Amino acid sequence: MAKEAVFTMKLEPELRDAFLAEAEADHRPASQIVRELMRAYIQRRREEREYEEFLRRKVQVARSSVRLGRGRPNEDVEAQFAAWRAKAAGQV
Repeated sequence: MAKEAVFTMKLEPELRDAFLAEAEADHRPASQIVRELMRAYIQRRREEREYEEFLRRKVQVARSSVRLGRGRPNEDVEAQFAAWRAKAAGQV
């Protein structure tokens, strides 16, 4: 991939100096490390947005289900899981 864009940023001199020193200690160009950090940030944010959208859809489906009367009271769910736990404990 061609590297034609220039990215300028302001930061504290101490942060810049420490970053360049660490990059030099790793025998890596600072620009390479910054590109890797940027790619990791982009990937993390995309995954976060995808997960947030997944949760939003799940909540939307659940709310729709409740509105249609397909929900179950919490007491019924708790009783069912208590029975499953008791059965599983007896199998150990």
